[in-house]
This record gives sequence, C-alpha cells and structure tokens, in this order.
Amino acid sequence: MHLTLLQLNNLVRQTIEYSMPEGYWVEAELLDCHESNGHCYMELVQKDEYSNTPVAKARANCWRNVWLTLRPRFERTTGQQLHAGMKVLLQVKASFHEAYGFSWNIINIDATYTIGDMMRRRQEIIETLRKEGVFDLNKSLVIPMFAQRIAVVSSETAAGYGDFCDQLAANDYGFAFKTILFPAVMQGEQVEQSVIAALDRINERTEDFDVVVIIRGGGSTSDLSGFDTLALAENVANFPLPIITGIGHDRDESVLDMISCVRVKTPTAAADYLINNLLTTYDAIADMESRLVDTITERISKEKMRLASLQAILPTLFYKRKANEDTHISALALRLQSVVTRRLQWENGRIESAIIRLPFILSGRLEREGHRIDLLEKRTEAVNPIHILRRGYGIALHDGKAVTSPSQVSHGDMLEIVLAEGKLPAKVEKDGAKREKAAKRQGNK
Repeated sequence: MHLTLLQLNNLVRQTIEYSMPEGYWVEAELLDCHESNGHCYMELVQKDEYSNTPVAKARANCWRNVWLTLRPRFERTTGQQLHAGMKVLLQVKASFHEAYGFSWNIINIDATYTIGDMMRRRQEIIETLRKEGVFDLNKSLVIPMFAQRIAVVSSETAAGYGDFCDQLAANDYGFAFKTILFPAVMQGEQVEQSVIAALDRINERTEDFDVVVIIRGGGSTSDLSGFDTLALAENVANFPLPIITGIGHDRDESVLDMISCVRVKTPTAAADYLINNLLTTYDAIADMESRLVDTITERISKEKMRLASLQAILPTLFYKRKANEDTHISALALRLQSVVTRRLQWENGRIESAIIRLPFILSGRLEREGHRIDLLEKRTEAVNPIHILRRGYGIALHDGKAVTSPSQVSHGDMLEIVLAEGKLPAKVEKDGAKREKAAKRQGNK
C-alpha cells in the first residue's frame, strides 16, 4: 500500500491538529520580520548562549485578522515595531498546510516580555558605559557661550531638520547661526552605522564647530531602538564637542539622550535651546555693559569730588610746601656758607705754610741740582776724547763722520786726521794699490 504526497501531508496535518490542539508560549529572537498583504511573516531563531550560533529555527505567521489587533497593541506598549534582533514571547499554535508545509500560527504576543528585554539591554549598555567611565563624559562638556557654528546630524528630507533651521533663522533677536548638515538615516536598522559615519566626518573638522545637534523629525516612537546601541552611545560619549539630542518625545528617553550633553524634546526645542543660550550670553554682556557704565559713572563722580577737594586744599598745600622748601633751602645755604668758609680757611692755612716752607725747599733743591751738575761735568770731562788724543792717538774723519772700519772708505777718499794739537789731511790707499806702485817703481829701475 502506498500514499500520495497529498494523502501523507493530510495525515501529518490531522496528526498535528489532534496531538497539539492548544497554543504554546515560546521565547525566541526574530531573525526576520516583514509584512505582506496585511499578514506578518516571521522567522524565529534560538541561539546558543555561549557561541551565539543558531540551535533552532522556525517559521511563524500572523494572519491579517489577528495582526491588525496585535500590532498596534504591541507598538503602543513597547514604543517600538517588531524588527530583526528583537526578543519576543509569542503564543503559537502548530499548523501544517498540505502545500506550504509546517509553520507556527501566532495568536498572541506578550509585549511586557519584550519591554523587559529592551530594558535589560538598555541597562547593560548603561552599565558598560559606566564601567568604561564615559557615561557622563559628554555631559561634562560646556556649551560655548557663543555657540553659533552648528553641525547637524539629521535626515536631509526630514521636516524636523527644516523646522530646526527655520527656527534658528527666524529668531526674534537677529542672532546669526551657521549650520552644516551631515546627512544620516534616522530610523530603521541603519541608524547606528549612519549616525556614527556622520560623527566621524564632523570629528575630522571639529575646529569648525561649537556644538553638534542630532535631531529626528517626523518619526514614530517605535523608531527609537536605533539610538539604543552600545557602539553609537560610545561614539557620542567620547565625542570632543558637546552634543544636543532632539530625537524623542516627552515620555521617551533613549540611551543617546542619557549620555548627550543636553537632551531636548524636538528639533525646534533644540533650536530654542541654542537661541536661549546665545540670549543668555547677550543678556550677560548687556548686564556687564550696564554695570560697567554704572561703575565708570560712579568712579568719575568720585574722582570729580576728589579733584574738587584737592583743588580746594591745593593752595594751602602749595604754600605750606613752599614754606618748608624755603626753610630747607635757607638751612642748606647756611650749611654751604659754613662749609665754604671752613674750606677757605683750611686752604689759606696750607698756602701760608707752603710760603714759609718754599725758600727752604728751593734752597735744598738748588743745592742738590748744583751738586748733580758738578757730577755730570766731571763725568763728561772724563770721557772727553782730547785726553786720548794727547796720548798720540788720532781720529779719522770722512765727510765729518768718524771712520771705525776700512769698509767705510774707498781708495782715493780724502780723510781728515784730528790730533790733540790740530788736523792733518790724508788720502786712502788700499794694499793692492800700494803693490802696483811698488812694481812700477821696480820696473823703472
């Protein structure tokens, strides 16, 4: 006996419906979740606690008549849409279709379970940030007093971005703001990567901005899950510029709101915050200006009173000072006269003493100098060449100069021989010349 495939599948369907007639509550993670024609199709997965590898998978369907009731209730309770990666607690019934195979039909969803998982994951992120010591890091930054250069992270087409820019431009005080948009996806699964990429671009030119504004306009509260990630939170917490977030509503606060420097409700509230920040600075400057004017006015008034008081007592002070100076000058004049008189008396005494001592000094000096002259005369007389000449010596002069070496004269030069009793002329003849003359005389003989 054999069965057709339809008969076999029919048997399986009857068996499942008979043996599993009730619904079962099952914990699972959504691997995929999408809608089509009003129905919702999910792929469920269970992962190993340690290796994070799938250990079980199944398909689950929520048909239109049930989905239209479950979806709004789930989103109203959790503030989020069902999406991949979310932990859910589903009530399912086993179903087997002869043509499409086995699946679980979803008949209920426990939203409180998902809320608990979301809160657990959010708390884990917060604890991680606190352990890293960065939870309050961006909050510790101060919004500059003149925060006018603003880097905006938002969707380029978002109405909230337009509202933000319009609010800044139309402020009642004429304050000028410069905004530059760094486009990013602000809802869906790409929020984390897109916003981090925008922050990275801003980080490359931090000197161009005073503050960063992350705003999201027109989205639902169910889209906030993209802002509850550890990677995005770490980027915002460690960012070198103060960050203002306007991505939620009154009752919603993402992890990003918790760690940003300033959290506001909406994009327009972010614009109002920046306007009020500049207004506070303006008011402080105006207040300081007023106080400065008051201080200067008060100081001028005091100085005028002081000058008037000085002007009144100045003549008295002048005459009093003049009298003191006159007295001082008179005392100095008397002292100077006394000093000059004493000095003149002392110098006169010195002159009189010198006049008395001068003849004795001159007489002694003349006697010493006469004795020195006598000594010089004797020494001069002792070296007088006449005494040598009287002994028979003579001095040979050539052109009025004494000849001390034969090399000073030449053959035929005329000399003058100085003797003790007169002078004799002489002619120089070298030895060679004498021999020639003697030879000539010998030949003549």
